[in-house]
Amino acid sequence: MIFRKPIFILLLTLVFLASCGPEKDKKLAQDTDQKTTDTVSTKYEPNWESIKANYKDPEWFNNQKFGIFVHWGAYSVPAFGSEWYPRQMYMDTANFSASLEHYSKGSTKEFKHHKEKWGDHKKFGYKDFIPMFKGENFDAKEWISLFKKAGAKYVIPVADHHDGFAMYKSNTTRWNAVDMGPKTDVLGELFKQGRDQGMIMGTSSHFAFNWSFYNKKDHFDTTDPEFADLYSSKGKDLKQPVSEEFKKRWWLRIKDIIDNYQPDILWLDFYVDIPDFKEYRPKLAAYYYNKGIEWGKEVVLQDKNFSHEAFPEGTVIYDLERGKLPGIRKLPWQTDTSIGKNSWSHVSNWESKTANQLIDDLVDIVSKNGNLLLNVGPKSDGTIPNDQKQILLEIGEWLDINGEAIYDTKYWKTFGEGPTGVEEGHHSEKNNKEFTGQDIRFTQKGDKLYAILMAWPENNIVQIKSLAKNSEHAKGINIKNIKLLGSDDSKLTWAQEGESLEVQLPNQKTGNHAHVLEIGI
Repeated sequence: MIFRKPIFILLLTLVFLASCGPEKDKKLAQDTDQKTTDTVSTKYEPNWESIKANYKDPEWFNNQKFGIFVHWGAYSVPAFGSEWYPRQMYMDTANFSASLEHYSKGSTKEFKHHKEKWGDHKKFGYKDFIPMFKGENFDAKEWISLFKKAGAKYVIPVADHHDGFAMYKSNTTRWNAVDMGPKTDVLGELFKQGRDQGMIMGTSSHFAFNWSFYNKKDHFDTTDPEFADLYSSKGKDLKQPVSEEFKKRWWLRIKDIIDNYQPDILWLDFYVDIPDFKEYRPKLAAYYYNKGIEWGKEVVLQDKNFSHEAFPEGTVIYDLERGKLPGIRKLPWQTDTSIGKNSWSHVSNWESKTANQLIDDLVDIVSKNGNLLLNVGPKSDGTIPNDQKQILLEIGEWLDINGEAIYDTKYWKTFGEGPTGVEEGHHSEKNNKEFTGQDIRFTQKGDKLYAILMAWPENNIVQIKSLAKNSEHAKGINIKNIKLLGSDDSKLTWAQEGESLEVQLPNQKTGNHAHVLEIGI
């Protein structure tokens, strides 16, 4: 027998690799990934000085104006309460949450519901909903087609929520939609269909709060070490700081999403803003922005905790949850809200807002230099309920006629006029009133100024004070013509005298929602 050294070495190598096993292969892949992808570009260093010096909000994002958020996960199986069911179902007595700084007094409705419908929490926990989450009617092409008809320009499906279940093909956790539940790469399918149909695709990460999301008591399955990779490795001490091990898990998960899906937008939920994650925030921003350079595109990082200064102003795009701004913000920003008044995920008692409310929100937000990210909540089988579909299609019909006053527009000298203001801050939308026929919002594009009437005025006459001849805002503006988008009347009768610009509208309304005057200047 002739001894061939190269062949012998090759055989030894194959035997060694075979003996490594899947867990060692995974670690090897992660170690290799860490060495190669953390150093792809160094334009952005992981510190705020470097990021501030190099970052500029991408103009493309500010031009899109309207996107769709999607909350779909195993929490849609119980369809009770909200997407926070996994947390609330374990709140059985008075519980203090150090992270959220509030008390839960006594058993929650979710705890009682779970006990009555699903039984003992030790025997049937949240993990047991995952095999029931089949998504058998999920059709990514159908979803994206609907969002496109709604007039959305970008889509942000949730990658992983606080519950810890990944809606993508994960290289870091077994609790993912490819290996469990739907047995398909939900995020990947949506990204493919979205990009095929010309949509901008992003995703959101809510995983940081997984550390403190589940209540840990011995009579729950949340303390079973077998499921610590779903329920987090945090013990029963509510004030225990986030461990280094968990922060590394969070980092590997979010890097996995970035590296493998190349999202145009990455939206971060709260808890990343707490002091425990301080060193990871500039690290994440630098890594993602450098990745964008590698991919040859500008990417958007969004954070909704601007008031906490977790991400300094001018380093990310600010986002407000269920809230708006009272005036113009010169830097781009976004409101994220849900079609549902009472939930982000599908629940059996879902209450939808009206299309009129949401169109008014879109107009008000755009007039102040913002975007609207509107959430839908599909059922656990993957279908989008008909009432949500209808609302999206109504918005799309309105945008088909009036979209030129929304897309690619800039804010004007003033966002608008009228008696109805809005409150500022997260979760403030419930305090806002309906707009009236005297409420007007402005946008502009080139030689056109758009005056958007939030409701049809009485007597078919609109008076615009901001465009009175002696108004400060009207200086330098020479009105050439005015028309009503969607109307057969090519030109309207108007007079710029006294305290306002007065426009005589047609007798026939142009639809049931906001009405747009195109003013040639």
